[in-house]
Amino acid sequence: MAEKHEGFTADERAAMKERAKELKAESKRASAAAKAAEAEKDLLEKIAEMPEADRVLAQRFHEIVTETAPQLAPKTWYGMPAYNNADGKPVCFFQSAAKFKSRYAMIGFSDNAKLDDGAMWPTYFAIADLGEAEATRVADLVKRAVS
Repeated sequence: MAEKHEGFTADERAAMKERAKELKAESKRASAAAKAAEAEKDLLEKIAEMPEADRVLAQRFHEIVTETAPQLAPKTWYGMPAYNNADGKPVCFFQSAAKFKSRYAMIGFSDNAKLDDGAMWPTYFAIADLGEAEATRVADLVKRAVS
């Protein structure tokens, strides 16, 4: 008989603790420039901590987003690399496979992304590789998300 589970998993609790830590660190930073520099430093540190397969994908995703939409601000969000609009709200993010013990990494777009297409559209994409074709598709999605 399967064990009944109520509440958050250990991974979900860890992600919430990371978010609380992120908010606390943000509140201590003085200037907007210092906040931006520290936020990107935090993001790059999170990428560096990932297992190699996820790290390669996250680095490539970071390159694509920063080249395609330089107006988005890199930062961490629940311990994941994320990219915020001018309002400080996340538009897109990278979730490593290791984060929640998934079999694949994911690229996600929040409700702040302008990807609406009729009555139904995808907001999460499983990603196993970011070759040229996938990178082009991700860049197109990011362009649409910020348009």
